[in-house]
Amino acid sequence: MAEDAPVVALRGIEKSFGPIHVLRGVDFDLRPGEVHALMGENGAGKSTMIRLMSGAHRPDHGTVEIDGAPTRLSGPAAAQAAGIAVVHQELLLFPAMTVAENIFLGHAPRRRSGLLDWPRMRERARAILDRLDCPDLDVDEPVSRLSVANRQRVEIARALSRDARVLIMDEPTAALAEADVRRLLDVVRSLRAEGVGIVYVSHRMDEIFEISDRITVLRDGRTIATRPTGAVTEAGLVSMMVGRDIDRLFPREAGPVGETVLEVRGLGAGKVRDVSFRVRAGEILGIAGLVGSGRTELAQTIFGVTPATSGEILIGGAAVTVGSVRAAIGHRIAYVPEDRAQHGLVRPQTIRENISMAILDRLAPRVMVERGRETRLAEEAIARFAIRARGPGQVVAQLSGGNQQKVVLAKWLATDPRILILDEPTRGVDVGAKTEIYRLMNQLTAEGLAVIMISSELPEVLGMSDRVLVMNGGRVAGILDRAEATPEAVGAAMMTGHAA
Repeated sequence: MAEDAPVVALRGIEKSFGPIHVLRGVDFDLRPGEVHALMGENGAGKSTMIRLMSGAHRPDHGTVEIDGAPTRLSGPAAAQAAGIAVVHQELLLFPAMTVAENIFLGHAPRRRSGLLDWPRMRERARAILDRLDCPDLDVDEPVSRLSVANRQRVEIARALSRDARVLIMDEPTAALAEADVRRLLDVVRSLRAEGVGIVYVSHRMDEIFEISDRITVLRDGRTIATRPTGAVTEAGLVSMMVGRDIDRLFPREAGPVGETVLEVRGLGAGKVRDVSFRVRAGEILGIAGLVGSGRTELAQTIFGVTPATSGEILIGGAAVTVGSVRAAIGHRIAYVPEDRAQHGLVRPQTIRENISMAILDRLAPRVMVERGRETRLAEEAIARFAIRARGPGQVVAQLSGGNQQKVVLAKWLATDPRILILDEPTRGVDVGAKTEIYRLMNQLTAEGLAVIMISSELPEVLGMSDRVLVMNGGRVAGILDRAEATPEAVGAAMMTGHAA
């Protein structure tokens, strides 16, 4: 095989599921020692491509080539044998097992007697982790005790334990803090230098331009273009992905602001200490802060997940007790959580069942759920939020990340809230779906909702907020008006704990 010949390639791939054409004549190839970014909106066909390369699906037409030879991957085991491994966005580890056991699950070294060779397994696991510059990881530690970043390193180590030549990374930084993102990108560079070919799937533009050598864009199941990264601009990449120009990524349309809807005074609970602020009808209050600053804990206190231990919450000027999620819903507060897969959805259930989940008491006046009303509610949501789905009966796990996020939004808006808390509303969502979510936020504030938006992306906070509340160490470091909220001012408050 020539040195720059592809280690894996897809040629003219067609794939359908029933009447739905998912991939149409797709071409893609990966060379040894390169990072090839795969980009496209949610639903463009990226996940199906990953499953084809990893042996989980087989093409209807076209060929998969390994080292230039057409190959029929009969399943994931065949792909692994060919040196292809996947690090999924939802990490597939066993929490009760140790780091070493997870790394060598299914192919642990054995003695001549057939018994597991525990010392050799630990030794080999240690060697792989050292290769990934993870000296702090204990091979005997249960995975349940690890951070998300370290679990991901274990997942990568597991792939390398099978001598992977191709590593497919699906949204690898979606749940990582900035410092962990830096470490992961260093691992990617190291693997590239060793000759591993990496398919890198991410919606984060800065990462794509920093780490990739080439970019392939999918749209509606077709290959739009493959370009060297240096030959592409961010605006051009966005245009290829969505098929149109997006003039403004953050289309905030500030309108008239009404009376104060929510006020908290001296609120405390766990990490949250003495927090006070107001949010008015028609306003987006952005909350910025470093990981661990107490942003999510504040949201969960307001929503009754972890009730306040001090201070008070006022809605419409009247003090209320929010001792539970049910109480929060009764006060017309809604919360879209940071982790939609774990806390926002029941993924094996249908769109209809998920959207109705928060208002079952209204849909079941006589014990049994009124399926007709439930179906109509889901159909209206699919139309309003432009959810790409076959219908209300489709299982949520089959939807793209952006469409799953729209289902979570639809579920909570069905409760008819006055106050909507959005925690990382566009995490793991492509640029087209982001714009749709931003436009929905504009629509909701125009209808008089008070919106609180928590985000780790500073451009998103600055672009979509009317005011910005900055947190540091569980306290309010400052509240800045839109004109005052520059990257420098917000960044300084996040780092130092007080606004300049």
